[in-house]
Amino acid sequence: MRRTAVLGSAGTLIAGTLIAGAIAAPTASAEARHGGPSENRGVEIAAERAAQKGIDWANCPADWGIPQPIQCGSVTVPLDYARPHGKQITLAVDRIANTGTKEERQGALLYNPGGPGGSGLRFPTRVTNKNPLWVNTAKAYDFVGFDPRGVGRSTPISCMDPQEFVKAPKADPVPDSEGDKRAQRKLAAEYADGCAERSGWMLPHMTTPNTARDLDVIRAALGERKLNFLGVSYGSYLGAVYATLFPGHVRRMVVDSVVNPSRKKIWYQSNLDQDVAFQTRWDDWKEWIAAHDATFRIGDTSQKVEAQWQKLRATAKKAPLGGVVGPAELTSFFQGAPYYDSSWAPVARIWSKYVAGDAQPLIDAAAPDLSDTAGNIRSENSNAVYTAVECADAKWPTSWRTWDRDNTRLHRDYPFMTWANAWMNLPCATWPSKQHTPVNVKSGNGLPPVLIVQAERDAATPFEGAVELHKRLKGSRLVVEENAGSHGVTGLVNPCVNQRVDAYLLSGTLDSRNVTCDPHAVPKP
Repeated sequence: MRRTAVLGSAGTLIAGTLIAGAIAAPTASAEARHGGPSENRGVEIAAERAAQKGIDWANCPADWGIPQPIQCGSVTVPLDYARPHGKQITLAVDRIANTGTKEERQGALLYNPGGPGGSGLRFPTRVTNKNPLWVNTAKAYDFVGFDPRGVGRSTPISCMDPQEFVKAPKADPVPDSEGDKRAQRKLAAEYADGCAERSGWMLPHMTTPNTARDLDVIRAALGERKLNFLGVSYGSYLGAVYATLFPGHVRRMVVDSVVNPSRKKIWYQSNLDQDVAFQTRWDDWKEWIAAHDATFRIGDTSQKVEAQWQKLRATAKKAPLGGVVGPAELTSFFQGAPYYDSSWAPVARIWSKYVAGDAQPLIDAAAPDLSDTAGNIRSENSNAVYTAVECADAKWPTSWRTWDRDNTRLHRDYPFMTWANAWMNLPCATWPSKQHTPVNVKSGNGLPPVLIVQAERDAATPFEGAVELHKRLKGSRLVVEENAGSHGVTGLVNPCVNQRVDAYLLSGTLDSRNVTCDPHAVPKP
């Protein structure tokens, strides 16, 4: 689950066609697949069609910014799986062939980075960039990326003008009055209406189960009998839903930084839980800054660091830094530190310069770049997909009294992200399209063991989510990075984790029991 903006505060190879011929995987039971008969048959029809057609691979369009020898293609899927012969949408995919021998190849490894709203098209660049963590896996697998429905190059959706979306400064996400709350509620309702106006035809179909069905069609188009999948953050939930709907189609699956799959959590309660976890990791970062006060000179205790944060917020609220960086923009920028340990030192250095009297680095880092038209389109699209999927996946409270009660209570003890998170999700309270019942994530017949990887102090996807998924997927193994909190553990250097991911993907090997790893190296100032 990725936050990219405080919304509520705003007004791969050999070219050619791969003919897959009858590669549809074994069908799963209707009960396991959690869809109506028409949807179940619809995904079978779409997968059979995709297997026969395959993918026409070619060099990627120049404006996609994807280097050769990665190649790109597309897969056509139904907008509505209950009507497989009706309106179709196009999904963008890319791949790079395995770097090992023909004998070493084990198929395609598909990837989702999270969101909802994240693009996976950069995944094959882990091979072209010679990322050392993925050298062994790349020998065995084609690395395949894709943009999920609605994202980027895959029939993108939009909810508002991108330039308006990034315009700054936005209102302070922490309300001072009932008037502030009314203004935020108005903005959230207007955003929901904008989604309906600009992308209403897509909204009812922007669900995680439909994206899981798309994933199965991509599998068939690739000529793969079974799926190998790596999902991070929201990608873990996509993987969990796929494993539930298509248990007999899974070969290997790694999920990293896990969304709690409980129906009671998706998605309203998940976001409240996230507020608590963000505060915990924010407090960890403050302790680290205080321990390195000789470097940063922000404060030598956590309390003094927090006081500096409150002072910075108050200053920016009174007069936005550079005219464009207010409390909302500060929250969007500073949340990078609780998300990723790799941001601890860079964000602290920029803050340190501000405290020493140089505000420009903070302004440059936190202010939107209105001249980056393409980047702003990506940001707005990502947020639109995030909102559309979370709002459509589950039923949200429609009573403002519920939202106000829960977030007021949480803000007292966990103030860093609570109200910003609330405003970002509030469009779901007035969502103009159907809201569904979440999939009951569980093991089904034929599901092989799944590898679950999680940091104990993850802010974006709290630890309890990994425990819950482990309980639901029989035979799964949980690898925990103890006393660590960076989001996306498989992307970090930690041999205890890295070796287990390699062993699983290359040979299907799992430990006989769950594993606790020491944390990766603590950031250095």
